[in-house]
Amino acid sequence: MMDDQHWAGLDIDRPNAARMYDYGLGGSHNFPADRAALDALTRVLPDAPLVGRSNRAFLRRAVRWCVGQGIRQFLDIGSGISTVGNVHETAHRLDPDCRVVYVDCDPVAVGTTQQLLASQPNAAIVHADLRQPDAVLSAPETVKLLDFEQPLALLMVAVLHYVPLEDDLLGIVRRYRSVLAPGSLFVVSHTTWDPRPEVAAAISRVFDESGILVAHRSRDEVAALFDGMELVEPGVVWTPEWHPADDSEPLYGFPGRSATYAAVGRQLG
Repeated sequence: MMDDQHWAGLDIDRPNAARMYDYGLGGSHNFPADRAALDALTRVLPDAPLVGRSNRAFLRRAVRWCVGQGIRQFLDIGSGISTVGNVHETAHRLDPDCRVVYVDCDPVAVGTTQQLLASQPNAAIVHADLRQPDAVLSAPETVKLLDFEQPLALLMVAVLHYVPLEDDLLGIVRRYRSVLAPGSLFVVSHTTWDPRPEVAAAISRVFDESGILVAHRSRDEVAALFDGMELVEPGVVWTPEWHPADDSEPLYGFPGRSATYAAVGRQLG
């Protein structure tokens, strides 16, 4: 676990979604408040750790698939803490020249990731809110590492459910998509009320008590994020159903229990 004294001055007494996710994945970059919050969530939803691991397995599969499609640069929005099989680790196993820019608004996630990437010339993190796309796109790290004249993978994995329903999510997504070169890929996973609204309501209560806003969306709302793109087969599906590698992956035989939709779209010319 993290040394709490190292982060003096930061609010580590309130749980944080990125650090809760890290704890659920078996990472060490989390604090007692994060662990307590995820434990409370697991009491309501025993599958909670498996939901996170299934999402991370989807991320790894999607990154490998993108590299297989010729993509060598990645913009990972809402990346959290870049440990436990994140984008640069997965991509660099296939091609060390892949370039990765992470984006997150949590200072602990950013500080931790900066330390982890200190020896990685092809990866960096931007401290910014995803709802400010111009700040993300013009950040020095983004400009240095990414060439928007060439195809890239835009990743919004397990982050858009933290954008409030009253915010213009479609407008935000369109702004990011507007800079993508033809052939770019857009990778999304998003939690949902489907198919168990009573469980999702209980999950929301836990997050509300932790001061973390979660906005679940329907399959149609997730599909709308890809309007105007070519939706890659098999379309909008549960995370374990998107190009599964083998039956040992989390929730492989019970995809609906992931409570998370996943999809990939291709930017047209």
